[in-house]
Amino acid sequence: MPTDLIANVFGTWSQEVNIASTALKTGLIVLMAVVLGCERARNRHAAGLRTFIVLSIGSMFAGIADLYFITVLHVGFSFMSAAVFIGISIITANTIVYSSKNQIMGLTTSVGTWAMSIISAILGLGLYTAALIGYVALLLGLVAFSWMENYIKSKSDHFEIHLELKSRSSLQDFITAAREFGLTIDNLELNPAYANSGLSVYTVRLTIVDKALRKKSHADIIEALAVLDCVYFVEKIG
Repeated sequence: MPTDLIANVFGTWSQEVNIASTALKTGLIVLMAVVLGCERARNRHAAGLRTFIVLSIGSMFAGIADLYFITVLHVGFSFMSAAVFIGISIITANTIVYSSKNQIMGLTTSVGTWAMSIISAILGLGLYTAALIGYVALLLGLVAFSWMENYIKSKSDHFEIHLELKSRSSLQDFITAAREFGLTIDNLELNPAYANSGLSVYTVRLTIVDKALRKKSHADIIEALAVLDCVYFVEKIG
């Protein structure tokens, strides 16, 4: 059995397949899943508390099963964990959708559940230290660094907006006004989700080219665009 720092503290029983080690692993993985699931649920993401708990427990028991196959039956391949990873990859891929504003939704939650399943399986195999390090890194990536991502986006010269115009004929007026503001339009896509709404709705990627305009926040720029006669509604995406 490979040496594990945390397992050495508990004792050799913690890396064997028995009732005590199973109970310990179950308690640890539920605690880890609760912390991560609460954070996701608090921010109203698709996968919340119960999803993370069920997924983590299932992956952990797959790891325990593989540990039994490897140490007792001498099977050289962790096929239970591999099957779980494939299944979770299929499930999480289906949670990635486009909103009515052409915004990708569920991507972070999808990869977060996938990563948590791997960490859970590692814990099930008795690699407590590796699982803890991976969990802390995952938690930092999902929670602690979100403010950094938002800060970087707020300072970028590039941003994306959801734009609703009063009529399709107003599009040229908006393009002209955007250029006068000191913006260039990198991409403009008609949103088919609003085909019968009576509005012309677009997803627009903009770049700030005017030096004076770069001193203003994205919110200030969008506020200025919102008062244009041709605009019915506008908001930032992401």
